[in-house]
Amino acid sequence: MLSTGALRAHLLAARLAGPVATSREAGLRSYRLFAARDPRVLLGLDPERSWGERDLLRLMADKCGVSDDPDHVSGPDVIDPERTLAGLGAFAERLAGAAERRAPVLFGTGHPHRLLGFYAGLADAMSAAGCAVLTPAQGRCVDITTRFGVRTYALDYVRGVALVREPGVRAHGSEPGAHTHSPLPVRAVLEGVVEAGGVLPELVVGDHGWVCGAGQLGIEAIGLADTDDPALFVGEAEGLVSVAVPLDDAVRSDHYRPLARYVLNRALLSR
Repeated sequence: MLSTGALRAHLLAARLAGPVATSREAGLRSYRLFAARDPRVLLGLDPERSWGERDLLRLMADKCGVSDDPDHVSGPDVIDPERTLAGLGAFAERLAGAAERRAPVLFGTGHPHRLLGFYAGLADAMSAAGCAVLTPAQGRCVDITTRFGVRTYALDYVRGVALVREPGVRAHGSEPGAHTHSPLPVRAVLEGVVEAGGVLPELVVGDHGWVCGAGQLGIEAIGLADTDDPALFVGEAEGLVSVAVPLDDAVRSDHYRPLARYVLNRALLSR
């Protein structure tokens, strides 16, 4: 059993919380783009209210613990580990509720290089608890706008976790999938479910567009988010995202294993 104190120490030592690698400049740039409703940072969310830069800075200070001083414009961002711990506790409660009612669950990540193992461990536990871990629309192609133009990716699943990769590319060595913020993959998955007459997920677990895209469509969604991903926290504030856990989402993949153990212990899903 990983104690809360031990996990807090790990969060700080691995720079998942405390001073993190995500820069203040990156965060402020995202808030500016979000305020302008740039789809690259909306992640599939269509906010009900108008969010200005100052509004977003106050929200992120409340949700993550970043500085609310608009004159603080450089250096590393800071995440309050207590907020991360609280978020992981709420995340575990949602998983426990889904496991108790044996709800169908969809896992998806836009950060497969870092977070695939975290989600895969949760998917294994939810499957063992009797939940259907959904893997629909495998191989379906999705056109996603990138900084290099529109590129076509294919939906794939690794250990029950959805991701996208370039067509024809299979996982090998260090190539677990492509990094994306787009909500189009989760939309494609859900369209595939409807077309096949399958079962829709009652809970979506992931990050980036997987969470915001699902939440915008009215599906319960929980996930992880960095300080330069304000969309998940806006979604949480507006009731579209159930839980957004603040942490650095780009540290070494093995640093997320203790978080998975902690969540599964809290959800009573450890084996």
